[in-house]
Amino acid sequence: MKRRDFVKLSGMGMGASLLPASVMTGNRVQEEDLLMPWIDAVQKKQMADRALNAARSKGATYTDVRIARYLRQYVFTRENKVQNIVNSESYGIGIRVIANGTWGFSSTHEVTPDSIIRCAEAAVAMAKANAEIQLEPVQLAPQKGVGDQSWKTPIQKNAFEIPIKEKIDLLMAVNGAAQKNGATFVTSNLFFVNEQKFFASTDGSYIDQDVHRMWPTFTVTAVNRQAGKFKTRDALSAPIGMGYEYLDGLASEKIVIPKGPTMYRYSYDMIEDATLAAQQAKEKLSAKSVPAGKYDLLIDPSNLGLTIHESVGHPLELDRVLGYEANFAGTSFVTMDKLQTKSFPYGSKQVHITADKTQPHSLAAVGYDDEGVPCKQWDLVKEGTLVSLQATRDQVHMLGEKESQGCSFADSWESVQFQRMPNVSLQPNPEKYSIKDMIKDTEKGIYILGRGSSSIDQQRYNFQFSGQLFYEIKNGEIVGMLDDVAYQSNTQEFWNSCAKICDKDDYRLFGTFFDGKGQPSQVSAVSHGCPTTRFNAVNVINTGRKI
Repeated sequence: MKRRDFVKLSGMGMGASLLPASVMTGNRVQEEDLLMPWIDAVQKKQMADRALNAARSKGATYTDVRIARYLRQYVFTRENKVQNIVNSESYGIGIRVIANGTWGFSSTHEVTPDSIIRCAEAAVAMAKANAEIQLEPVQLAPQKGVGDQSWKTPIQKNAFEIPIKEKIDLLMAVNGAAQKNGATFVTSNLFFVNEQKFFASTDGSYIDQDVHRMWPTFTVTAVNRQAGKFKTRDALSAPIGMGYEYLDGLASEKIVIPKGPTMYRYSYDMIEDATLAAQQAKEKLSAKSVPAGKYDLLIDPSNLGLTIHESVGHPLELDRVLGYEANFAGTSFVTMDKLQTKSFPYGSKQVHITADKTQPHSLAAVGYDDEGVPCKQWDLVKEGTLVSLQATRDQVHMLGEKESQGCSFADSWESVQFQRMPNVSLQPNPEKYSIKDMIKDTEKGIYILGRGSSSIDQQRYNFQFSGQLFYEIKNGEIVGMLDDVAYQSNTQEFWNSCAKICDKDDYRLFGTFFDGKGQPSQVSAVSHGCPTTRFNAVNVINTGRKI
């Protein structure tokens, strides 16, 4: 799948026919099958031990086993029609070994005793074959076994237990509200994922995890037929690691943002957002086209999340830094010497960016990664200075470290785990500072909400980002809507222009449900938290086309 397809998937709703095979993998099942119990922890442990013993008997010095079941439900609608409902299930076992100092991997969907043994033996045979050409042995960071452990996404309502009729009724209400308020076309979608993952290794770990994620989204289109123009507005929702309570509960932490729907910390009113989206799509039809030039940009988390993802998350993956990974937009402008000097100015002094797989309700939140490493938080950029990268057990020695950061992930039992992005987030201002204060302090600026188109070069350096909504700020006040806005910069220049960050009361999660990496490609879900942030004197171009 092309990177452009991933961008489309991340930024807008679409029918199941356009989803990539890696996202749709699994057998089509009935809705009730999604609630059927799977094998229990005792059976998983017995199967894992069979694999561990078989690999050891063939010469493996290290083995890890992932027994996993992946459940997905995707619902697609347009106007007053249901376009598709996809219920899928995929399960199997993946076995990774080190033999003769080299990795080997094999997987099977047959979870019988004999097939597990054959799979383990195949993994060892692959490792030994690889050892014939690999020059240096794998250096695996030590990891103490954690014994029997379990972790579960803290949910109140399992989305798979909610009847499909209730979900369709919600989407029909969303579409109806959008059309009632001026939308000519509207599509709305719900994505639900449940990963039931069991990990075991020769380190002495047996880890059972139950991971839940969801993403409600829509796109509304307003048309001016006389002028031959149309404008769209996507949902400002965040994909999130929660249950169905995200859609039908009212959270106590209310966040009031200018020109956006009422936002709650961990709750989303899809109908209210669709109502406002239709009104704003109509307003965009007559919005003033932006004069190109330098502006102070006030960027909402619903837009800045993608910029963090592309200009911080990916370039600070160690495999991209080393040139081992170049799929989906290349390697990285960051080099090892920039890290080793401990003085590279990635951003201004206000910029504090962390990596974290423990943040509640985030998409990448788990208790342990796919190498059995307990997850944690650590700094990537501190007071504007680059201080660390993202790495796995066989990479951290290259950073001079002895402990993995817990960044290993595979999107399926049949995929080999490798380094994937944790949640990467910009920390809030420790001092009280609201979005109202920020607008008041801005003389000439643009307030940007929602994810739009994006482009970044092969070293994750020069980039261009757009958005969903743009509002002109003059002398401390929002004076009207703008259109045809995109901002251009390079990563270091942009983050060094960071002048002010709102406080924790404005901090929100955003993220992507289908982030692509690797060859063969894999997808992962990852969140990016931040408050509204101001970047001074950023170059804005006009993207309008005159025919």
